[in-house]
Amino acid sequence: MSPTGFASDPRARQRQRPPAPLPGERELGRLEILLRLRRNPLTIWRRRHFREPIIAGDGIFGYGVVLSDPTAIRHVLVDNAANYRKDDLQRSILAPGLGEGLLTAEGEAWKRARRTLAPLFTPRAVAALATRMLGPAAAAAERLSRRRPGRIVDIAQEMTRVTFDILAETMFSNAIAGGAPAFAKALTAYFGTQGRIDPLDILGAPAWLPRLGRWMARPSIAFFEAQVEAIIAARRALRAHVSAAGQPDLLDALLEARDPATGSGLSEAEIGANIITFIGAGHETTANALTWALYLLSQAPATRQAVEAEIDAVNDLATAALSGSGQALTRAVIEEAMRLYPPVPSLSRTALADDDVGGRCFIPRGALVVISPYLLHRHETLWREPDRFRPERFLPGARESIERYAYLPFGAGPRICIGQQFAMVEAMIVLATLLRAFRFEHAGETPMPVQQITLRPDQGMPMHVRPRHAAPRFDTSDLS
Repeated sequence: MSPTGFASDPRARQRQRPPAPLPGERELGRLEILLRLRRNPLTIWRRRHFREPIIAGDGIFGYGVVLSDPTAIRHVLVDNAANYRKDDLQRSILAPGLGEGLLTAEGEAWKRARRTLAPLFTPRAVAALATRMLGPAAAAAERLSRRRPGRIVDIAQEMTRVTFDILAETMFSNAIAGGAPAFAKALTAYFGTQGRIDPLDILGAPAWLPRLGRWMARPSIAFFEAQVEAIIAARRALRAHVSAAGQPDLLDALLEARDPATGSGLSEAEIGANIITFIGAGHETTANALTWALYLLSQAPATRQAVEAEIDAVNDLATAALSGSGQALTRAVIEEAMRLYPPVPSLSRTALADDDVGGRCFIPRGALVVISPYLLHRHETLWREPDRFRPERFLPGARESIERYAYLPFGAGPRICIGQQFAMVEAMIVLATLLRAFRFEHAGETPMPVQQITLRPDQGMPMHVRPRHAAPRFDTSDLS
């Protein structure tokens, strides 16, 4: 065995089960569930959750339903979505740091924010942004090329930086440029404190009772608030003295938004909440997907070599990422990484009224409905070899057999991730840019996924970064 816990033989290694908590048969007691939810919610799932499509009954949250049935999931997230709202536990975790942004808002506030931001993520808008992603991706490759060959690098941190830089360049016209280390530190602290489920929230304790995680997250929240205030003030000052030119960015859209019915704009709190939402969700999730993709390729030499051959044959990475032409395997690797390690591993809703889910189950008013992409993507009834890294399942000719609501890396329904196409194009450009120049070899203990709002490796992702060629090849034409 190698130090990573995978077999040293490349062929055997590719057949190994990528690291994840091993579910047991034994049902967990109430106290054990509370402790596991605090440490790593992934560990609460039992073997039967990966075998049964619907599990319902009384639990620590009251009556709950865990759905892994694609038809039932469509009913809840799409067909009868109006009957389900985000549950209070999600809001108690997200709202203190993100405010009433697109992820946390409900009702008219959410609809207004969605209408405001939708034009920024149309296929035409994403196509216009794709070439602007090349510069930050090339800059990341340049940074890695300056390191001593074989030196261990935390790729999780590097992916956080490059995705932040892309967000700064494309969505904020560099208004947040240079802030990657500070924002990454604040977000990591927030996810590691406020992002952990507090037993008091599970037990329904009054909001005025102090929560340790909330108290520990206060410096991060204060940082977010100060940064947002400075970003908005700087853009307002710029707009007061410089006429608008070029394509409006996220800040412009938020500042110019007007409700068609009332003519009123977004409040300062709504503007700030959406800025933090996009900085947090807009790079953290893609960074995690890229981190896991690089790890999985490091354990699958044959697939890595095939991806290298594919991207070496592509001339224009932006065009290829947009069209998918010539990069089917690269895209499949990213999709398979998000299947095994979905950036957002759990979705939950509260039923507003009784609901009969097409005869499959009855969901009473007030029930907690859990739809876990992590669980769904590894479900034995939906996937062949669900615990194996098999990107070929997403290649043309095979992907068509995947049920639509069996794969939810970006959610589904009205609240599907608004930036899903942006994220996929970004991930393909970054992965292709890096793999053209380097090979990545995992260099630490076996990484274990931990759920802290997003799904991240528990101890980062230390890797050796070695040049594939005597002189690494990447396009630096957009670095100026």
